[in-house]
Amino acid sequence: MTVSTQEIGIHLKTHRYPYMALAVILLFNLGTMADLISDWIRDDNYSHGFFIIPIAVWLFWRRRDEFVFPAEMSRAGLVLFLLGCAGTILGVAASEYFTTRFSLVMIVSGLALYYMGWENFRKVWFAFFFLLFMIPIPAIVYYAATMPMQLMASKVTVGLLHLIGVPAVRNGNIIHLPEYSLEVVEACSGLRSLVTLLSLGALYAYFRMPGRVLPVLLFACTVPIAIATNIIRIFVTALGAYAISPQMAEDFLHELSGLIVFVSAMILMLILGAILVWIRNRLVSS
Repeated sequence: MTVSTQEIGIHLKTHRYPYMALAVILLFNLGTMADLISDWIRDDNYSHGFFIIPIAVWLFWRRRDEFVFPAEMSRAGLVLFLLGCAGTILGVAASEYFTTRFSLVMIVSGLALYYMGWENFRKVWFAFFFLLFMIPIPAIVYYAATMPMQLMASKVTVGLLHLIGVPAVRNGNIIHLPEYSLEVVEACSGLRSLVTLLSLGALYAYFRMPGRVLPVLLFACTVPIAIATNIIRIFVTALGAYAISPQMAEDFLHELSGLIVFVSAMILMLILGAILVWIRNRLVSS
């Protein structure tokens, strides 16, 4: 369905106040957005952030014909808006980037909830929830979880190598193979690709999983899936270094490792989704 210029003008005139409020919010948060975009550019693991806002806008726009106005404004939206403003002030004062970015999403969501009312907002809540995936993992969480995940990944990888008869010894986060040592560094912990995989898992669960429980369950399983696919990447690299050559592991397989992670993750999501739907259908039919 095409939208004429006249219809757009009527829409903007009818809803001019929330658009004006949104413009003011974004104006005051230009520094926050600039820092966020800088992270997307600098770190390839968060470059998916460039796609989050367009996808969220599309998720919102596709349900536009279902909105009913005038709508009863929601006080909960005002509370969410004020909490977001308070979070922004505290985040800026403490120079805590995650807090300011999270608060920006709260402010925008609170404004939408307040103006649109719950009956309209519940149809597009996922679009605002999806905005959270443009925010990198908090530094305190990242550094606290990195080393345990490195150790776990290296331990499981050595166990898998032993299962197929590959001689390997683990020393902390270093896997020693004959004539080669593979270090499971921070980038191999699995955390760096977690946000991207969570966004993919959320989209898949939202569009493909029926009911209310199954989407949440599949989304929650994205975390262990991300860990498992990262272990697959380390295992393939170690196996390539042992069976073919260390040079190939460091060059070709290292460059291919990102693709291995996401292809493996999508396959596991599809398999798990099919299993969950099959179990649900069996329970419903029985």
